[in-house]
Amino acid sequence: MAGPGPEARVRETTGRRPHGAGHDHGHTHGPALTGTAAAAHKGRLRIALCITLAVTVMEIVGGVLSGSLALIADAAHMATDALGLGLALLAIHFANRPAGPNRTFGYARAEILAALANCCLLLGVGGYLLFEAVERFIDPAETRGGLTIAFALVGLVANAVSLSLLVRGQRDSLNVRGAYLEVLADTLGSVTVLVSAGIVMATGWQAADPIASLIIGLMIVPRTVRLLRETLNVLLEAAPPGVDMGEVRDHITALPGVLDVHDLHAWTITSGMPVLSAHVVVQQDLLDSIGHEKLLHELQGCLGDHFDVEHCTFQLEPSGHAEHEARLCH
Repeated sequence: MAGPGPEARVRETTGRRPHGAGHDHGHTHGPALTGTAAAAHKGRLRIALCITLAVTVMEIVGGVLSGSLALIADAAHMATDALGLGLALLAIHFANRPAGPNRTFGYARAEILAALANCCLLLGVGGYLLFEAVERFIDPAETRGGLTIAFALVGLVANAVSLSLLVRGQRDSLNVRGAYLEVLADTLGSVTVLVSAGIVMATGWQAADPIASLIIGLMIVPRTVRLLRETLNVLLEAAPPGVDMGEVRDHITALPGVLDVHDLHAWTITSGMPVLSAHVVVQQDLLDSIGHEKLLHELQGCLGDHFDVEHCTFQLEPSGHAEHEARLCH
């Protein structure tokens, strides 16, 4: 098992308890990964969900009373945001269930699936708002600017509170970031509704309302596409952001006695849970002299000093073992 020296060093450099202890075959294994990045923000998500539901109902009433398409569009967006926040909370519940024999990483990937579902919702809402805005241009309707402003102001304040609750968590979790982007789009939507209602009141130009709806739809799409790209990178098991695989290889091969590294993989289980595995080819005389355990500690320390990787698995091999494995596979 890993001794106190390397444990202390990895904890200082990564802020985490190190994962990995060797056995005769040369692997390092960490304990089951528990506690996703989003779990710490569960209470804030609940508060944001309650606020979003309340504002959704209020804006629907306000949109009907004022005849504002922009306000109804914002309410529709907030309704999907409420569903997205609910999905995020449900994903956190599943993601923090313990791992089992058939799901060795538990349900941690559920948060990424929730982020993907949020992307689909956001893209659908954006498309709907664009369509409705075009329809309103074709068939204009009168909007009561004063009433629209009153309801939009309440929505703006509520969205600002939700944003302040989620701003920290969005840096740690794609799941929370999806919820944050939804609330951010709501906040921008409220500002747009206020501006359009002010124009209607000041000039009587009714086209300002569908233009505001059009702007809200256009604001949603680019942020959603960026989130979708990050989510798909996790699902496709791309290297974690900030982890240069060439640098990882260089650091491993720079250790004394290491001849080569192959089958090097790094990916992300869910936000805040990067993992890495590698087959490390080592000089036989070095293994005989220092043993597997010391070299495993050095590998842990090397990655801990330079890369923020949650869970590492190494297989130590003497020179020529890769060819032996290749023959067995064929």
